[in-house]
Amino acid sequence: MLVSCYGNSYNSTTGASSNLKFRVFVSNPLAPGVGGGGVPVLNIIDATKDVLSFSTVNMSGSNDPGLMAVAPDKLQTLVFSDTANTVAVINNATESGAGGSNGQALPLIQLQGPTKSLFVSKDNTVGYAAVPTAAVLGQNPGAVQVFSLVQARTAALLPVSHVASIVQSHTGTRVLAFGGDTCNDGTDPVVLIAVADIGSNQDPRTFICGFDHPVAGVFSNDDATAYVFNCGPECHGTSAGVAVLDLNSNTITATIPVPGGATAGLLNGSTVYVAGSAPGTPCGSGTMSTSCGTLSVVDVGSLTVTNSVLIADGSHDRVIMGANGRIFIGASHCTNINVAPSGGNPGEVRGCLSIFNTQNSTAIVPPVNGDVTGIEPITNRNVVYVAQSGELFIYDTTTDQLQAKQIDIIGKAMDVVLVDNSSQ
Repeated sequence: MLVSCYGNSYNSTTGASSNLKFRVFVSNPLAPGVGGGGVPVLNIIDATKDVLSFSTVNMSGSNDPGLMAVAPDKLQTLVFSDTANTVAVINNATESGAGGSNGQALPLIQLQGPTKSLFVSKDNTVGYAAVPTAAVLGQNPGAVQVFSLVQARTAALLPVSHVASIVQSHTGTRVLAFGGDTCNDGTDPVVLIAVADIGSNQDPRTFICGFDHPVAGVFSNDDATAYVFNCGPECHGTSAGVAVLDLNSNTITATIPVPGGATAGLLNGSTVYVAGSAPGTPCGSGTMSTSCGTLSVVDVGSLTVTNSVLIADGSHDRVIMGANGRIFIGASHCTNINVAPSGGNPGEVRGCLSIFNTQNSTAIVPPVNGDVTGIEPITNRNVVYVAQSGELFIYDTTTDQLQAKQIDIIGKAMDVVLVDNSSQ
């Protein structure tokens, strides 16, 4: 079904740009404004020196900037508004609204509902969003919304009921969408979308059955295989695991059970790191928390789990590799502990961030409360930026601790993205 619609325009011009060559954007819906009210901006940080710029990208009209996605060529950034369900297209060079053919800032792109999964196509011209509540005539809600970044309009709405997330192949020719109605055999599907068929008379969707509540996945480096994360009991399914999907035949060749759960992960060489939280997973000694998540290390060559460690619980949606073999795992709705030392009790503070050291196979939960809403490693540096509980934190990957130099974001830090390739 093809849909064409425009959103409202907005003003994102601040005057002088930051003139920085290596930048981080932080989405901030509550920056201080004239008269004391909060205004929506993108804060700009010098990612070489960890210094906050006086310049910002003014997001007035975009309401509540949150989730962001950077184009592969780093020329544009998509910024999603949590309250208006709109997407703004930002020109990274000018640090303002991307211009259309008439030289004016492109209008906001209206999504059909909220999204937690958003990316830009490999050719940098099209955006994709998983919209689980999108209304679809005669079907259950949920669709992948495809929109042009050149014309700022929706190009297609591909029904995928209750779609949780989407991921594109390395070549950009295929997209996997995780959702869809239960198959006739009682299993759950993933939907393979052929990008070349979008907008043609050919249905671009192929429904592949045999999964147990799949919610995310990753492509192999050659795009011949996808490793699909079966959420299992965490999503009211039967068994958590990593399903190996052969994309030449669209068949599942193996399923590797994992302890705990499987909702987010990454592929590094022949190893998949997958995180999740099975209900009732105990933490054991060393923490006051009675519930923990699990990070499983899966060797896709031997189809075995080689290690698993306890991490913070919650709904895991970010597993990202930083420098020095550190994997940062972000979650929301975790068990927060905030107990002050008293007498012989040393106290404990922990929240929804975990850091796994691949060099010694240990994990820590830093002493910061709250949901993790953004994680971004800084290229060629031993630091990772984390947005947690509305604050920005900078971690040193040589110590797994906060570095001495921090940045105070006045307002509410929601997401963080690196918008330049390197400091050179």
